[in-house]
Amino acid sequence: MNHPPQPFRLLPGAATSPVILHVPHSSRAVPGSVRSGIVLDDRALEQELDHITDSHTAEIAAAAAAGSALTPWQFVNGLSRLVIDPERFPDEREEMLAVGMGAVYSHTTHRERLRPDGFDGRPLIDRYFHPYADAMTRAVQDRLEAVGRAVIIDVHSYPTEPLPYELHGGGPRPPICLGTDPFHTPAALLAAAGTAFAGFGGTGLDSPFAGTYVPLEHYGKDERVGALMVEIRRDVYMSEPGGPAGPGLPALAAALAELVDGVLP
Repeated sequence: MNHPPQPFRLLPGAATSPVILHVPHSSRAVPGSVRSGIVLDDRALEQELDHITDSHTAEIAAAAAAGSALTPWQFVNGLSRLVIDPERFPDEREEMLAVGMGAVYSHTTHRERLRPDGFDGRPLIDRYFHPYADAMTRAVQDRLEAVGRAVIIDVHSYPTEPLPYELHGGGPRPPICLGTDPFHTPAALLAAAGTAFAGFGGTGLDSPFAGTYVPLEHYGKDERVGALMVEIRRDVYMSEPGGPAGPGLPALAAALAELVDGVLP
């Protein structure tokens, strides 16, 4: 019997670790009830998943966790971002609505129709987005209560060449892009990331993707919550689009483990 995929998983780390490795875009799983609302045929859907999925990032995070001196926690999305994108604002604050890619996508990476005109995404928000956000909020709150701080490290990837949906695709595309937030990204966390990822040909800040993920309950309010987004250019570790991982993956996992260890007191 085929069981539906888990919407998300919280993989426990050390009781004294403040770090949560957040992996929101690594899955290709689309439940049948959601697939029926997507207008692409099967071949076109697979091609879209190749482009939109941050392939192998869950493997990078898992290997980094295994190689860290103090095991971080992992919060991993079990569903494709074509179901819901947990890192978007669920309302008009989301700038990606301009290209039909808010919390529920209406368009593809190539600005083609993903869902029918007039599709109501609110049931998907209620079924998938809010439970995910609530669980991530609890995970952060648990770290605050246990150790007095939380550090969210988002693990992403992005294509070597810009895709049509990108709003800021004209800027630099370094091997490692570090997304920051003026409130939640302390200088020490950014410096630790720069050191950890120094061996991949260069790091850059907030281009082509900017910002970090912090639960709305804590966002802009609780400076005990640190956050950094690690965007890995896909040619560093895999065949594009959507192909197998290559020899860069273990090196990236080791660098991520170094960053996790650098966060510790």
